[in-house]
Amino acid sequence: MNIGGVSYLNAKPLLYGLESRKDISLTLDVPARLLDGLRTGRLDAALLPVIDYQRMEGLAIIPVGGIGCDGPTLTVRIFSPVPIEQIESLACDPDSHTSVALAQVILAERYGLTPRLGEDGAARLLIGDKVVVSEPAGMKYQLDLGAAWKELTGLPFVFAVWTARSGFEIGKLGQWLDEARRQGTAHIDEIVRRDAVGRGWPAGLAKEYLSSNLKFEIGSRQVSAMELFFKLAAARGIIASPPRPLRFAGDPTLLASLSARG
Repeated sequence: MNIGGVSYLNAKPLLYGLESRKDISLTLDVPARLLDGLRTGRLDAALLPVIDYQRMEGLAIIPVGGIGCDGPTLTVRIFSPVPIEQIESLACDPDSHTSVALAQVILAERYGLTPRLGEDGAARLLIGDKVVVSEPAGMKYQLDLGAAWKELTGLPFVFAVWTARSGFEIGKLGQWLDEARRQGTAHIDEIVRRDAVGRGWPAGLAKEYLSSNLKFEIGSRQVSAMELFFKLAAARGIIASPPRPLRFAGDPTLLASLSARG
């Protein structure tokens, strides 16, 4: 099975032990490139940015894990030299389609803004490790998009979720991914020592980030959050309207427990 993951620290608890499985070939890349892997068949399943679920037909979510938050994310932030409500242009990090879409939704719904998006802009949207290890200077104002979404909707947010391409029989993959998440979240200290410090993260901050800021389960509240995000993104023309309904794949016992989680 050819599986795509992301190379950021935030994915490490979901990938725990997968690289040692002989029946899985794990490829790490930036989030924005994983959709092409599914589209071409190079990948069978991937930790896909959730907005990209709407950009390819036939995908199915494997509801055993994802990268999300239920408040501040720490690593998905807008940095601006002017107050957020005065932003006219936003330089976007190309590594994440979901964060760019979330920024558009938040700025529109909360501030009534539709800033110009591109590589240049007075304000900058940054995601991932670079937010912590190379925070931009001279940016007096910041907006954590996870916190802003929580304030706007009262719901958690999901940035990426395990997703399978059309026609792929996942077999035991759902069980393996579920076990990887369980083991990863039980070994946060090991992940911090192995993967965080060498990237420039302070150990204490990395542990808090992986233990508190991030949420790795997909449950009923996360499903509601994804559905609302798609609805708001479609209303803003970010994705097609109406958005595709969520489809799920996996072991029946995992699917049956979906409503009890989250």
